[in-house]
Amino acid sequence: MIQQTTRAVGRADLGEAVHEYNLTGEGFIASEILPVRPVKKKAATLSVITRENLKRADAKHANGAGYNRVNLTAEDLAYACVEYGLEGPLTDDDRENFASDFDAELETVADVENKLLTEREIRVAALVFNTTTWTGASLYTNNSGSPWDTITTKIITQIAAAKEKVRLSTGTKANALIIGEAAMQNLLINTEIIGRFPGATIVTEAMLRSQIASLFGLEDLIVGGKAYDSAKEGQDFVAGDIWADDYAMVAKISKGSLNDPGLGKTVLWEPLTSEIATVEEYREEQTKSDIYRVSHYLDEKIFDPYFAHLMKIDA
Repeated sequence: MIQQTTRAVGRADLGEAVHEYNLTGEGFIASEILPVRPVKKKAATLSVITRENLKRADAKHANGAGYNRVNLTAEDLAYACVEYGLEGPLTDDDRENFASDFDAELETVADVENKLLTEREIRVAALVFNTTTWTGASLYTNNSGSPWDTITTKIITQIAAAKEKVRLSTGTKANALIIGEAAMQNLLINTEIIGRFPGATIVTEAMLRSQIASLFGLEDLIVGGKAYDSAKEGQDFVAGDIWADDYAMVAKISKGSLNDPGLGKTVLWEPLTSEIATVEEYREEQTKSDIYRVSHYLDEKIFDPYFAHLMKIDA
């Protein structure tokens, strides 16, 4: 990370502890859908593998002649990382008052990072569950006539059809199902799915995850469970579900380098953001407080929408 002249001190110890808790305990899935890709420049281009590599090539060879050649088809995709950050103050009085109740320092950073990651989650959800990007038969299916909250809906059949759209559009197989927590609950009571577990009267999430390959022919079940207060400051609490039950997506998630084609990546400017969230601390004497700053430089990018198929799943 670039070292600047500043009074702020990096707190990697707090960042690691809080970040691990937030991702495992709070239902954040943005990094699973758009895995992090560190870059050295704040804004530039990435070479992205596209579905253009599906094109045929003449492999016939004549004696004494040179072989026909093929080139890896990549597209230069522009990115521009933007800084996102929040701060949380911890006064000396509060630190002492809460000392016997909880670790005020850790809880302050956890609260700030939670809010920062919530904003990121909302951005990624808006990118992915997007009927402006995913339009036309190859990209989008309206299953509102057979919604998932009807227990007899053939959900397995719908997912299989979406997988086939991805395969035909890209030549690769989808490997993940992306849904919200409400849609997950619909899967657990679906009669078609329960029927795949002989003798079971109920299906648990653990059971479903253990059989994701045999049920859907997929590797990962990605369930967004993060909710938030969507009311404005000063108003009564209004529950907001980031990953609502309106949509589900079948996608090819890239798990390797850029040479592994997939839906997209989270481009992270590495020199100023060593992790998905960098934690710093500095002293503010006029308020007798320690200030904890959590920030990151990111650009969430969809590389090629054809590596996913969006389904409307509510009535």
